[in-house]
Amino acid sequence: MDTKIILVIAASLFTLIILLFLFSFIIQYQRKSNAFKAEKKVMQSAFEQEILKTQLEIQEQTLKNISQEIHDNIGQVLSLVKLHLGTIDFNKPELLPEKINSSKELVTKTIQDLRNLSKGLDTDAIKAKGLLDAARAELESIQKAGVHEVKLTVTGYPYNFNSNTELILFRIFQELLNNIIKHAAAKIILVDFIYDNKKFVLKIADDGRGFDLNTPLANVPGERGLGLRNMYSRSKMVKADFFIESAIGKGTIAIITLNNPT
Repeated sequence: MDTKIILVIAASLFTLIILLFLFSFIIQYQRKSNAFKAEKKVMQSAFEQEILKTQLEIQEQTLKNISQEIHDNIGQVLSLVKLHLGTIDFNKPELLPEKINSSKELVTKTIQDLRNLSKGLDTDAIKAKGLLDAARAELESIQKAGVHEVKLTVTGYPYNFNSNTELILFRIFQELLNNIIKHAAAKIILVDFIYDNKKFVLKIADDGRGFDLNTPLANVPGERGLGLRNMYSRSKMVKADFFIESAIGKGTIAIITLNNPT
């Protein structure tokens, strides 16, 4: 066979092999690309659903706080107003200004408290406040109840994350506080916000009864086990690490770490 013909056949076969390889590579790339897009779409959908769920949970918790606040604070203030007005003696006009001014001050305080409570219903208000200020307001509410001693420490210069990340971090923070209030029988709650260029750390510690870390999360009873699983899951969604340390009789420390936050 002529050498030229052999070379042409060899070149043709080589070209065909290259084309087949390229075609196979393109098909594989397209499949992976489509799979990645589908996975990304599923993850985005799951994230959006989690955001919605978080918003609803925050509103539900806020409603509980508002109910408590109306019962314990606003209700008492209005009772005082009623008492003041009920004890007005028109036969003693010299005492009227004091009674009326005192009642006006109490009503003004009630109106302001109601405005503050209404702001808490809106998760957009939490986004506008930012994580730190929203957490500070939550801690002030706990402090007012008089059951726990609360201390907040802020290290570094505070910065913000995107609003959805802050919303999820706030819900984790809120869930941790709920666990302390419901289950820990703690007297002291210590909260640290640590702002660093390389990482953000949120640390919450209590001096409560603690629990056994060797018990699998699936076997932790009731709402507490579900809450812990949710916190782990939500931390992953915002690419944060969630760590918890506890022992029976020695309290609990929870640490949320977000690397490369800025």
